[in-house]
Amino acid sequence: MPPKKAAKAVETATRASTRVKTAGAKAAPKSPSAPARKTAASTEGKKEQPSVTSAPGAKRKTADEDSSSRPVKQVKIAPNTGKKLAAAKATGNGEAVTKKPAEKTTATKATKPTKPTKPAATKKVTTKTVASNDAKPAPTKRKATDEEDASPRPTKKATVSKAPKAQGPRPVKVTRHGRRSIINEAPTTRLNIYVFGEGSSGELGLGSARNAVDVKRPRLNPNLAADSVGVVQIATGGMHAVALTHNNKILTWGVNDLGAVGRDTQWDGALIDIDASSSDGSDDSGSDSGMNPKESTPMEVLNQYFEEGTKFVQVAAGDSATFAVTDEGYVYGWGTFRNNEGVLGFTPNSHVQLTPIHIEGLKNIKSIVMGNNHALALDNKGNVFAWGAGQQNQLGRRLVERTAIGGLTPREFGLPKNKIKFIACGAYHSFAIDVMGRVWGWGANSYCETGIQEGLGEDNAVVSKPRVVESLEDYEIEYIAGGDHHSLAVTKDGDLLIWGRLDGFQIGVKVGDIPKDHITYDANDVPRILHKPLKIEGIKASMVAAGSDTTIAITADGKAYSWGFSSNYQTGLGTDEDVEVASLLENSAIKGKRLTWAGCGGQYSMLASPAEDVVMVNGV
Repeated sequence: MPPKKAAKAVETATRASTRVKTAGAKAAPKSPSAPARKTAASTEGKKEQPSVTSAPGAKRKTADEDSSSRPVKQVKIAPNTGKKLAAAKATGNGEAVTKKPAEKTTATKATKPTKPTKPAATKKVTTKTVASNDAKPAPTKRKATDEEDASPRPTKKATVSKAPKAQGPRPVKVTRHGRRSIINEAPTTRLNIYVFGEGSSGELGLGSARNAVDVKRPRLNPNLAADSVGVVQIATGGMHAVALTHNNKILTWGVNDLGAVGRDTQWDGALIDIDASSSDGSDDSGSDSGMNPKESTPMEVLNQYFEEGTKFVQVAAGDSATFAVTDEGYVYGWGTFRNNEGVLGFTPNSHVQLTPIHIEGLKNIKSIVMGNNHALALDNKGNVFAWGAGQQNQLGRRLVERTAIGGLTPREFGLPKNKIKFIACGAYHSFAIDVMGRVWGWGANSYCETGIQEGLGEDNAVVSKPRVVESLEDYEIEYIAGGDHHSLAVTKDGDLLIWGRLDGFQIGVKVGDIPKDHITYDANDVPRILHKPLKIEGIKASMVAAGSDTTIAITADGKAYSWGFSSNYQTGLGTDEDVEVASLLENSAIKGKRLTWAGCGGQYSMLASPAEDVVMVNGV
């Protein structure tokens, strides 16, 4: 039944602490620039687009490979040192780079990526300006498109500044007429939640204890205890998280600069320097860190914004926005979307939405997934809707700059009608699987993150409309996930496939073990892109999670493997050095637990396992 607007003047203009974001704050995403072709390609009819740069503050390792042994003729291309490769927090790009064939083929090169180093920890400063909400940058302008932003590692000083008041519409609820029509069932299994990585902005949900800042290995979160809280589903955003409990509560925590947690987090506590805070243990003792307890502790989003009797079944989180799906297929949301110029808006009528509102135009929705600043929703007929920022064509439809706000309205686009069964998002690219098993990809593609070898290595290359990913046609894909510039898929048999950017250990395999004709090299013979799906041996996966450049795979027997960028301990392996090869994740907290889920935020990660010996009352 179509929802009517029921205006309710209960919105609180929340003042939240703003903070300097890190590990790729959300401004424009950057990545190292791709190579210029030896023979310049015609640019007629194309907009000039910005190059991609890797995060200056992020520590990266370049996977080098001796090219002397490669029996291929190479065309040396002078590196374009003035540009950096792109990839908006998920879109990376360089100038023309052609993939390198195994033999007797000419290999074009991409420019050598800049190898960032881990910056010294700086104290967090407060600011009156609107801060981005993720460890990653927001994409850049679309004449010059997707630029991968690279902000420095999150600083470790708790802030208590006041965020600017956001102007948004009054909360809108769904008004029912007649009987409820239930199309979704809520999950019922209570979960143990384990957290690790950067927690200086409260994203781990451990409260304001001093040692809740750098958690090097998985730690059971006592604030989400299975017996008392009973989380049944959880989602990780850029620097915030959201959970659904067994008794229909929505809990949020983390950065609230742009309304991502959907509740009032104003706090008048004192600032305390927490630069020295860190912990790799499992206890939560220690003096107060000075973090805002209303942000660092999981707390309930008030139900006054929802129609009485509303039952939630799923939550989803992006960089600065959060959504929740009801059992009737309605959608509520709050926060905002960002593009290259800053805050884009949440709806055409709301710039920053501080409290939940009903999202008009969406009904009979089965699931929602989010990239950094865009969302996809799948309805019960197999149709997909997209909305948010679309400068990298991640919405599957073209948006003109002057009408970019039109992207804030959920709309269908070029996928087969009534045929989609699964959806997924990378940071700035998207996927869908249809009922025939075909995988569709679109959006940012400078590093072949969609799996489509079009525009490979070109600055800000995109796949403008959904297209079948031919490189996956020989596989029965059941699950798919995307990071900034790399993507993964799980087959029906549990095989784990990966492709995309590889110069920051995103692939989980030693570069020397990868067939050379699967790799695109830059002008200095440095491996840059895995342009053909590669099977990771020794792992039978059930699901995967991808952060910016960090990946976690959950196996069919309940174990977890992680690899990639680890500057903030987000691999959970106890090191802040990047991890090249997929490594078993284990410590006392998760020993003997059957893990079923993983999530990667901007600079932190989470795991979940079914809780044991929890007394159920009336089935919940």
